[in-house]
Amino acid sequence: MSRLAYAYPDGTQALFGVDLRVERGERVALLGPNGAGKTTLVMHLNGILTAGHGTVAVAGLPVGKGSLMEIRRRVGLVFQDPDDQLFMPTVREDVAFGPANMGVAGEELRRRVEDALERVGMLETIDRPPHHLSFGQRRRVAVATVLAMEPEILVLDEPSSNLDPASRRELAEILRGLDVTVLMVTHDLPYALELCERSLILSGGVIAADGPTREILADASLLAAHRLELPYGFAAP
Repeated sequence: MSRLAYAYPDGTQALFGVDLRVERGERVALLGPNGAGKTTLVMHLNGILTAGHGTVAVAGLPVGKGSLMEIRRRVGLVFQDPDDQLFMPTVREDVAFGPANMGVAGEELRRRVEDALERVGMLETIDRPPHHLSFGQRRRVAVATVLAMEPEILVLDEPSSNLDPASRRELAEILRGLDVTVLMVTHDLPYALELCERSLILSGGVIAADGPTREILADASLLAAHRLELPYGFAAP
């Protein structure tokens, strides 16, 4: 994206000319305090929001009305609350929903659904209602709904929030095993260190820092200036 600016209809300016380039295969954490514009930024990547000023492109394809279907195939967005993503009677139907709407059917649709659930360790839940699953299980199924689209880029909004330690670790293992570009919005600084070699700090609608995650988390004054804190007892890298 280049010089991306965005204001909400009430006039609140959320982004002030953001320049960001993520290379294929990178894993990048997007850090920042509440209200920094992180979710606003990632919602431009698959056309949920449209740039007020500047440009956004994915693999050279500009994000716009004429390209939305292809953009949404390439960029998979996993929301913070899995219940925003799961609404069908069974896990199978939820995971099939996206590719079926893209025209995938028959044996190919079955393969995609089962493969996506296998990749997140949830194949045994395929015929269960999503609301019968634990929160951590629902988050993994939400990831599967995106993987079934076979995206090039996976965007995760606070993937570790509200997870118990075991679910947090299991999700990290799943994400490490995926062969896609990852952009992860998170307040969880240890999770960023575990999963992403590069981190950005978005603060006040602009990129305030961009570098190796290890170096950013070792800069106590930088973190403090942008209301970011490592957990008590966590040694800076």
